Amino acid sequence: MTVVFAFFWRNLGRRALLLLAAAALAGCSTIGYYAQAVQGHLALMHAARPIGDWLRDPATPAVLKARLELAQRLRAYAVTALDLPDNASYHGYADLHRAAAVWNVAAAPVDSLTLKRWCFPVLGCVGYRGYYDEAAAQALAAELRAQDGLEVTVYGVPAYSTLGWMNWAGGDPLVSTIIAWPAGALARILFHELAHQRVYAKGDTMFNESYATAVGRLGAAQWLAGHADDAARGADERWQAHQQAFRALTRATRAELAAVYEQKGQDGLSEPALLALKTEAMARFRQRYQALKARWAAAGMPYDGYDAWVAHANNASFALQAAYDEWVPGFEALFAQQGRDWPRFHAAVQQLAALPAAERDARMRALTAAAVQRAD
Repeated sequence: MTVVFAFFWRNLGRRALLLLAAAALAGCSTIGYYAQAVQGHLALMHAARPIGDWLRDPATPAVLKARLELAQRLRAYAVTALDLPDNASYHGYADLHRAAAVWNVAAAPVDSLTLKRWCFPVLGCVGYRGYYDEAAAQALAAELRAQDGLEVTVYGVPAYSTLGWMNWAGGDPLVSTIIAWPAGALARILFHELAHQRVYAKGDTMFNESYATAVGRLGAAQWLAGHADDAARGADERWQAHQQAFRALTRATRAELAAVYEQKGQDGLSEPALLALKTEAMARFRQRYQALKARWAAAGMPYDGYDAWVAHANNASFALQAAYDEWVPGFEALFAQQGRDWPRFHAAVQQLAALPAAERDARMRALTAAAVQRAD
């Protein structure tokens, strides 16, 4: 399963009223968009109760109590072992009674891996729009396809963070959309979201998400090694094997597609010819995925959790995935360079976040290229 996280909502918190006031300058549609965002987040906060209340409530199922106790242990570990923030976030729990926390819409042209960006007063520009109502997200997706000819992906987001700006009101809660996940996956997403409260570079989605993904992976691996039983470690190793192989496949396909799109405008290459090269690259991707599934099955660990993603893969989904994966090898290499010392690592990342965007991008590109070359 591909795990994605909504980052638009990290910019809400105490700014909600300011955002609505600024939106009034941009028109009624923007006001409506912010209004659903504020209302949706407030409803989520209203649904949350302290974890201690859930544990003391005799009506709470035993299975849920066990998961909440695990989440509490992971939350404490994040502070004591990973140097992540000790604050109000993730000490409450909300049962959302739905499949996702929010639904995001991302879009890209038919001949590019560059995400469409939406710009908002105060917030700036981001490469997606998020909705608490799936129907509203699907409506925007249909509009983008019909009016702008874009390739679009709509995906459910299991959890999100407000960057700690809601800690004054009880903090971001754990949610029912992730609480039943296996121990390793729950650790990764919790550490990922807390990482956003540790270091955040404004306007740099790839930097922020890749850093948080690296923290989630590295932190969960450390926790599993020292605090999980053999069954949990074995299950996570199998899950990670699937994920790493799929990431390698999609990274290679992104490189193929990027090489195709770089030919745009070259003499002698018509638009139909370019799109034909793209179609061939996508066909190879799906063939390689089927071969990968066959290898998993032959190794006794069949898995079909990526089938839906592959069936609907397009420029938008590949571009979005890059935001979460592209710089991860570079951050993992930086962690090793800092002696696997968490405070030193976070400090080094903070220094990178403070650099001008072009310099930060160049540093991350170099770190990642060197790490990938060593791995190969």
